[in-house]
Amino acid sequence: MIKLYQGPFSTNVERVALALAYKGLQAEPVTIDWDDRSQVEAVSGQSLVPVIDDDGHVVSDSTRIVGYLEERYPDPPLYPSDPARRAETEIFIDWFNEVWKRSPNAIEEELEGNAHPAAITTESKRMAARMGLFEDMLTGRDYLMGDRVSAADFAAFPFLKYAALPVDPSDDEPFHRVLADHQSLREGHSSLRDWIERIDALPRA
Repeated sequence: MIKLYQGPFSTNVERVALALAYKGLQAEPVTIDWDDRSQVEAVSGQSLVPVIDDDGHVVSDSTRIVGYLEERYPDPPLYPSDPARRAETEIFIDWFNEVWKRSPNAIEEELEGNAHPAAITTESKRMAARMGLFEDMLTGRDYLMGDRVSAADFAAFPFLKYAALPVDPSDDEPFHRVLADHQSLREGHSSLRDWIERIDALPRA
């Protein structure tokens, strides 16, 4: 059985938990203490979660793990079979990881240091504007890349969900508070709201 090394309320772990459940794969959870990462360090040589151990094959980083699951367990697929559509999905995920996440990360860094209100305002406006982009992507379709759920949905949902879903009272992660405080659904964001509810209803491993 696959072992999933995870931490409480981790957005990146949720990406993998959604992918595992979608593919019908069971996973044995190994929950680390944020103050003691020795277990995950011992198995992967680094301290971040998620990490999976699939019968001795160890993979870290949520995007790499989802890609591995797709290759090792291809049905049901999380990437389109058409090369052009697959490339679009991979480009979106890369943009989300490398560009979209800069704004909430920058806000968290400002709040942890000597906060500059102007910098926070700029990044907050970027996050608000991008909510409109996601709404446009979902216009006339149920999922970000079309009519079927894909790796793109699982990459974005754990972060975008904070625009509509309440933060768990036990979750004291500052980054999640940034996501909740600087994302909001406007009156016209009905497709995005429906998508959040649709993905939230899916099972997790």
